[in-house]
Formats: sequence, C-alpha cells, structure tokens
Amino acid sequence: MAHRPKRTFRQRRAHSSDSDGAEEPSSEPGAPEEQAAPGLTEEGPPSGGGRVEVAAGRARGRGPRGRGRRGRGRRGRGRVWASSQRAAGAAPRAEGGSRVPESRVVDLSTDEERETPHSSESKDDQGSSSNNSSSLEEEFSSIVNIPDSAFIQAARRKPPRNEETSEESQEDENQDIWEQQQMRKAVKITEGPGLDLSYSSELQTVKKFDTSISLPPVNLEIIKKQLNTRLTLLQDTHRSHLREYEKYIQDVKSSKSTIQNLEKSSNQALNFKFYKSMKIYVENLIDCLNEKIISIQEIESSMHALLLKQAMTFVKRRQDELKHESAYLQQLSRRAETSTNESLAVDEKTQWILEEIESRRSRRRQARALSGNCDHQEGTSSDDELSSADMNDFQKTQGDISQDHKKIFEDVHDDFCNIQHILLKFQQWREKYPDSYYEAFISLWIPKLLNPLIRVQLIDWNPLKFDAIGLKQMPWFTSIEEFMASSMEDSKKEDSSDKILSTVINKTLIPRLTDFVEFIWDPLSTSQTTSLITHCRVILEELSTCANEVSKGKQDLLKSIVVRMKKAIEDDVFIPLYPKRTVENKTSPHSKFQERQFWSGVKLFHNILLWNGLLPDDTLQELGLGKLLNRYLIIALLNAIPGPDVVKKCDQIAAYLPEEWFQNSAMRTSIPQLENFIQFLLQCAHKLSRSEFRDEVKEIIPILVKIKALNQAESFIEEYHLDHLKSVIKEV
Repeated sequence: MAHRPKRTFRQRRAHSSDSDGAEEPSSEPGAPEEQAAPGLTEEGPPSGGGRVEVAAGRARGRGPRGRGRRGRGRRGRGRVWASSQRAAGAAPRAEGGSRVPESRVVDLSTDEERETPHSSESKDDQGSSSNNSSSLEEEFSSIVNIPDSAFIQAARRKPPRNEETSEESQEDENQDIWEQQQMRKAVKITEGPGLDLSYSSELQTVKKFDTSISLPPVNLEIIKKQLNTRLTLLQDTHRSHLREYEKYIQDVKSSKSTIQNLEKSSNQALNFKFYKSMKIYVENLIDCLNEKIISIQEIESSMHALLLKQAMTFVKRRQDELKHESAYLQQLSRRAETSTNESLAVDEKTQWILEEIESRRSRRRQARALSGNCDHQEGTSSDDELSSADMNDFQKTQGDISQDHKKIFEDVHDDFCNIQHILLKFQQWREKYPDSYYEAFISLWIPKLLNPLIRVQLIDWNPLKFDAIGLKQMPWFTSIEEFMASSMEDSKKEDSSDKILSTVINKTLIPRLTDFVEFIWDPLSTSQTTSLITHCRVILEELSTCANEVSKGKQDLLKSIVVRMKKAIEDDVFIPLYPKRTVENKTSPHSKFQERQFWSGVKLFHNILLWNGLLPDDTLQELGLGKLLNRYLIIALLNAIPGPDVVKKCDQIAAYLPEEWFQNSAMRTSIPQLENFIQFLLQCAHKLSRSEFRDEVKEIIPILVKIKALNQAESFIEEYHLDHLKSVIKEV
C-alpha cells in the first residue's frame, strides 16, 4: 500500500520572497488534504466505481489546490518580476487545470511497470483486472488527459528553481510521485465494462466497510510521530498567527500615528499659510522700500543741502567780516603812525560790510536790553542772524521739502510704512512660532527694514536746534522699546531684540549726527553746541546701555567732533595784538575789536570744555588748554594791562574748567597744561600788589585755589603776608 509522503505544509520559498503573507495561505489547504489521504489508504481495494469516483474526484480537487499553493508562492515576489516570468512558465497552470496544453494519454503498460517497485497493491490490481479493463482504460484515456511526470517535473523546475533549496526540491519530487501513483491507481482499479465515467449520482456506489478484512497493525510510535507532526504544524500555524497579530499591532500603531499626523496637518496648513503670508508681506515691504528709497534720499539730500548752505553762509560771512574789519583797523593804525589828517579811503564793499556788522550788533544790543541781559560781553554772540529776504527764502524752501517729505508714503498702506504696524507683524511671528523666529535671526534684519522709515522721520530733525525733539520722544524709538519689552517677557529664549535699538542707533541715528557735526555744526555757537551735546549725551548713554562694546559709529562721531573743533580753532580764532597805547583807550576801534575777538576765543574755549564727559580728558585738555588757552588766550592776556578786566577774564577762564579735573583732594599742584596760566596769575598778582589795584589780588588767590595750585598760592600769601587769605586755602 502506497503511503502518501508527509507534508510539511511549508511554502516553496524563493530567497527573495519569504514574507509571512506567502507562508500562511499554504497551511490551511493542506490540512483537509492530509485528512483525505488516510481514507483512501485504509479503505483497501474498493469495488467498482466508488474508487473511481473518489480517485477522480481527488484528481480534480488536488490539481487546483496544488497549483494554488505554488501559484501563491510565485505571486509572493514583486509584481515586476511576476509579469515577466509567468507568461512563459506559469501560464499553462493559470486556469485551474481545466486544460493542459502539452498533456498526452497515459500509457498504462508503462505506468504499470513504473508502479511495481513502489506499491504491493499494484500486483493485486493487475491480477484482478479482466479483459474489459483494457477497453475501459482506452475509453478513460480518451476522456481524461493526464500530464506525465516528465512534463510536471519540467514545469516545476523552471524559474526561480535555481533559488530553491535541495531539501524543498526533494520534498516536491516525492509529492509529485505520490500524486502520479494515485492517478494511475484510479485508472487501474476500475472494474466492469459497463462503468460509466460520467460521474452521475445514479451510477455511483460506495463500498461498505468489511469488518472481516484485517487492518494493518497500529504502531504507537507512528501515531506519536503523526501527532507530533500535527502538533508541529499547529505550532507553526500559531506562530504565523502570532506574527500576523504582531503585524496588526504594528499596523494599529502606525494608523494611530498617521491619525495624529493627519490631525496635525491642519496646524501645518496654518503654519504654511502664515509663513507664506509673512514671505509675501516681507517681499512687498522690501519692494515698497526699494521704490521709495530714491525719494527718501533725494529729500534727505535737499534738506542737508539747505542746512549746509545756511551754515556755510554764516561761516563765510564771519570770515569775510573778520577780514574786512581787520584790514580797516590796520589802515587806521598806519594812518595814525603817519600822523596824517587825510581821510581814510575805504572801498564800497568794505564800507557796506562794516555798516552791516554794526547794524546787526545794534539789533542784538536792543534785544538784550529788552530782555534785561546787561551782563553781556561783546564777541560772545553767535551772529547767526539772516536778513528778512534770506529768512523768507530759507523758510519757503524748507516748507517745500517738508511737503515732499509728507508725500513719500501717502500712497502706501500703514502696514508698510508705519513702524509700529511692521513690528507688530514680527511680534506675532515671535509669539506664534518662536523657534523659527529665532532661527531666522529676525532681530538682525529688523534694523535694515526700519532704516528707510526712520530716516524719513529724521528728515526734519535738527539736533542743533534747542527745540529739536529728543531721542526718547521719537515715535520710532517708542515703538522699538515696546517691541523689545514684549520680547523680554519670554525668558526661555535668548533674544537679540535688545540689539535692535543699538543697531538702529549705530546704523541710522549716529551717521545722521555725524553729518551734522562735520558739515553744519558751528563750534563757536553756544546754542548749537549745547543742543548737540544734549542729544549726543542721551544717544550715547542709550547706546552704552544696549551694547557694552564700543561701536564704530560712536568712535566715528567722537572723532568728527574733535576734528571739527580743531578746525574751528585754526580757522576762527584770531586775537590781534596792538600797541598798548592803541588799546589803552577802551573806546577805540582797536580795543573794541581786540576785546570782541578775545571773548570769542573764550566762548570757543567754553564750548570745547562742554564736551567733558563725552570726550576723553586728555583730548579736551589738548584742545582747550594746549591749543587754545596757551596759544591764543594767554598771549592776549600777557599783552593786556593788569587790572580788573584782566582778573575778570582769568576768573571766567577758570570758571569754564571742569570741576572733575580737580576733585582729587590730595592734589597740591594743578594739571601740567595749566602751568602757563598759573604763572600768568602769579605775575599778575605781583603787579597788582604794587599798583592801585592791589585789592584785586584777593580775587586771584581763589582762582589759584580752584585749579589746585595750592603750593603756589601758599607761597604767594607768605611772601606778601596776606594772612587773611589763608582761610581760603583751609576751606579747600
């Protein structure tokens, strides 16, 4: 009796396809097939058509299942490969065995010989067969076309056969042999010439179980082995189910993750919408500023040219007037030396200039008299008056520029020209998406975007005017401060928003100040200097608060201030020296001119020292003391007659010296640059002590004490026995 080979229900695998999905379908069809095999074996030789029906039925049923298993095994690979291979090798099996293109009729004699070594049943079947079997075989062979083993094996050895293992190949060969035996057996066991193979239910008979027939002995080892095999199969199936379950669990997790991502996709859409809107907004803002920057530069240049023209007018007029007045006085001196009574020939231009000078001085005296300012020294006025015609032209041009200034952004929406609105856009970005805001370093770009808009607000700003708006009152400054304040609320991020203000001051405001200092500022004007110092002090203090490092803009500004003051000392200071007999008369033109020029130099001396605290001390001492006091003022004092006027001048000079230079209580000697001034004070005191103005000596000692020339003051007191002045030194 032929035993069906044990089936492992393992799918025929290729190295490139070993997924769980390919293994699982093969296990389930195998179970019923195995259950059917023992029934065929244990029934023994049945009679008549019962066996034929069962065998034929199994032949019909087995073909599709076997093909289905192998077909699914092949379909386990990629679809690209399947489309190119199945047309050649697997196409004949695609229709479930309904037709076999290359099949042929089975040669029963040949099959009989092949059956002999495999089953003892074949001998009994051969002995019990009758003459009718041959006709039956012929009739059956004409009906059923069964492929031979060579065709089946050749079809199965096609690709990807070269990838199968040797063990699986042997397994398949045994399975094929068993199937062939069963098909041949189904043909040989048919009996009776009148057997109808039409599979009609009326002709089918089933052999009842004959209890007289002895069954083969039962071996417990075989049963145990079969049970173990069955258990192994079930365990394999269970493991495949576990793998499938784990796969489902992973699918569930993946689905949940996908759901979460999809739920977040709405936020991503909003994020994309926001970033896109910001991108469009910034592009439009840049386009707007690029279009308007030309107009901004033109109006800036117009205003700068107007102020520069006015400043150059004052400087040129002062220098021309100084030149003509000095030339006129020289002519007077030459005529006095020649002692001629001839009239002095003066050209019309000089005469007109002298008259214009005197006219302006008269108007200023009247204005001071009305204001009650009687303690004024001639020469300390700024002399920056304009004629009514010139003033009207200046105001008209300035008004036209202001009108053009207002029209720059008249056709622009506030979101693109209002600094507060622009900063609000970026503030919303910082609040909604802080990570991307900080990663984009927006705080470094904001000053560049605001630069043109701030320049527009600074077109009308003149830091040389006492009524100019201060830094902290400017609209752009308050907007940036509010933006920075809102940034400080987020303490988790290190924001560079505090650098926005310092960058704006460095890149926009300080260059504007530097232009005023270099081209428009008049260091001889106390009002301009005072206003400029006020604005510079506030701006530089704010800059030092925002940024610890010394900026290049600040250095450039301070350097330009020093350069401008040096130029003023060289170009505008002129103190003529006349013979004493010429200046003894205080009403003479020479004496008045000399006095005006001396007090003009003292005024510049004062304006220079007003920069104390902003410029380094050594710079101020070099400019004020080294270049102006020692070179010009002391020389003029040495040429003057000692008296109350000289003491007053010395006292005024000492009053302008910064107190911070003499706050060291351990100082007994003054700073080196004041040594010439101290020697002049002592010389003047000696002369006054021997003159009718000896009471003026007590005015000189406090001056020495103020500038920390204590040793010189004590020596002078002891020399002239001025014990009543020792209290002045003790108070220090």
